[in-house]
Amino acid sequence: MKNYGPAASLVGKIAVKIVLFTLIIGFVVRSVMIGITGTSVLNMSFMQYCGAYLLGMVNDLAFATLSLVFVWAFVLSVGRFKYTKPVGWSILVALVVGTFILKWFCPVLHEFNRGLARVLVWVMVYWTVVFGLRLFLPRMRGGWTRFWLAAILFLYIAIIYLNGVGEYFFWDEFGVRYNFIAVDYLVYTSEVIGNIMESYPMVPLTVVLVAVSGVTAWLLFRRQIQQSNDLYLGGWKLRVTGAYFVGGVLSLWLLSAMSSLQKSDNLYYNELQANGAYRFFDAFLKNRLDYERFYYSLPESQAADLVNNLYDSTGRLERFVAGDSIEHRYNVVLITMESMSADYMEHFGGKPGVTPTLDSLYSRSISFDRMFANGNRTVRGLEALSLSLPPSAGQSLIKRPDLKMRPNVGGILREKGYQTFFFYGGKSYFDNMGPFFKSLGFEIVDKDDFKPGEIEFSHVWGVCDEDSYLKMLSTLDDKSATGAPFYAQIMTISNHRPYTYPEGRIDIPPTAKSREGGVKYSDYALGRFMAEASTKPWFENTLFVIVADHCASSAGGTELPLDKYHIPAMIYAPGLLEPMTVQHTVSQIDLMPTVLSLLGVGYDSTFYGRDVFAPDYTPRAFLATYQDLGYLEGDTLTVLSPVKRVRQYVVKPEPANPLNLEKIEVIDSVQANRAAALYQTSALWND
Repeated sequence: MKNYGPAASLVGKIAVKIVLFTLIIGFVVRSVMIGITGTSVLNMSFMQYCGAYLLGMVNDLAFATLSLVFVWAFVLSVGRFKYTKPVGWSILVALVVGTFILKWFCPVLHEFNRGLARVLVWVMVYWTVVFGLRLFLPRMRGGWTRFWLAAILFLYIAIIYLNGVGEYFFWDEFGVRYNFIAVDYLVYTSEVIGNIMESYPMVPLTVVLVAVSGVTAWLLFRRQIQQSNDLYLGGWKLRVTGAYFVGGVLSLWLLSAMSSLQKSDNLYYNELQANGAYRFFDAFLKNRLDYERFYYSLPESQAADLVNNLYDSTGRLERFVAGDSIEHRYNVVLITMESMSADYMEHFGGKPGVTPTLDSLYSRSISFDRMFANGNRTVRGLEALSLSLPPSAGQSLIKRPDLKMRPNVGGILREKGYQTFFFYGGKSYFDNMGPFFKSLGFEIVDKDDFKPGEIEFSHVWGVCDEDSYLKMLSTLDDKSATGAPFYAQIMTISNHRPYTYPEGRIDIPPTAKSREGGVKYSDYALGRFMAEASTKPWFENTLFVIVADHCASSAGGTELPLDKYHIPAMIYAPGLLEPMTVQHTVSQIDLMPTVLSLLGVGYDSTFYGRDVFAPDYTPRAFLATYQDLGYLEGDTLTVLSPVKRVRQYVVKPEPANPLNLEKIEVIDSVQANRAAALYQTSALWND
């Protein structure tokens, strides 16, 4: 009987050390998160701190166990059997044939992504050559196993370190663990990598990471690496596989069970006890949620009747919105400003001198003191402004693969003879913006349409705001010559990390890469645009709608902190509209229906947004994360969450936060039903 004890012991020691190292890093990361946030902000009890660490350790243990799958796959691949005849020859032939197929007989892959195809071909060539060498030169096998075991263990340590550093930066930026934001950004690799490279000192950080990972891996695993030839002993793999299978199943159950404990009213407590990597994969899988399955719902007929009674509509919210006897063929320029929280403005208590343009325009416009964004990502804002719908559960409609023509503001104006444009200074495939607006019938103008002489400054996300505005001005000059009115929407970029912009524009140098600099430059660029626009012949016949897409951060002590959804919004048209301030609550989805009303346009509608000046308008707002759906009416916020959970909060102003929320213990069923009906019907009728 062969002695397979040393091999099993070797694998066991590797697994234990990886798990223990993961637990240590998890403990450090939680401690850093607590430290940078501060106990006063976290507002957690002593028992919650204990729970965050203890439950967090269990989550980390379960995920670390699952992550051992790569070690398990590697040790299973080590052995003499694959080099025996005819197995070895069969594998070598298969590798050669596979290489030829990839190189010369797979045109679809080469057309889809030539770079990826080239990489895969070289991987196959490499794999074929090294397997052939090991097949014919047995003395290479031991050294090869040691090398790859060392490489895999180094990668484990590096990834654990990298994940810890990544979680720190993500927490510092958003105040939460990895979520849909991280998943979405992963899709746009070039922009994200470029953003990271421009935002952080990546070269020294990478050198330090590699060095520290190498030293750590050697200190932890040098003996196991030297003993790697024990893996060639037979008879142990079935036992190791059985043990890993049991541990993996238990870990999956634990991660699912522990998620049910992350339902505290304190969002920070929920986030601290979670495992960040698991949160990432969980978010990846939950990009689309069936409303009636996961959320508090009413019978379909009851929900439909409730909503149709609210809107005086029939069917699927179908109604005619009457216009004035005379339609005003004003041009409309919709400026959607990246991450422009209301509290940046001096009007809302922000630092003086940061947003002089916005503050000046605000006093000369129809302005909205209590406008709330639909969500915490650009696509949520664009969805609200173009489709006038409550935010969808899970992924935004803009990001869905099944794009189609939907009722939209641009479509209504095109029927009235308007030209419609969407301007973006970056690549409009990002966040699926270009395909989405194209599906709605807009003409797209993005970075690909800029001539070299039209770009003074750009970073990874695209050209600076000044260049975008100038491109829009020149395009609108050409289009206005046709005599047809235009509806032009622009999405700005500069108020986004890395917060870089042209030199000499503001008193904060771009080398500072500060958020305040991004805000101030974005405001400066807007001021320059308005000055240039005022010289155009079409200026006096144009409504300028200025609004943020979302706030700079959505983190807070509750799932939906109102102050993190409060955005500036105004409609500026000197000579056409009298300035006034709307002081009651308004949703982002109401802004464009209000503009249509100011134009005097009558239209068939299925919008959930309404004219805020209509006599029957009820002040309310929709706001959401990717899973929590909020409905604010009066001073009561209803939050609908998966597992059919309903919570309510009341606005209790504090000196430092006029939009502070306190939980209500007794649910107002009337408002809960209204919130459920609005979200439920929107999901059923517009998904």
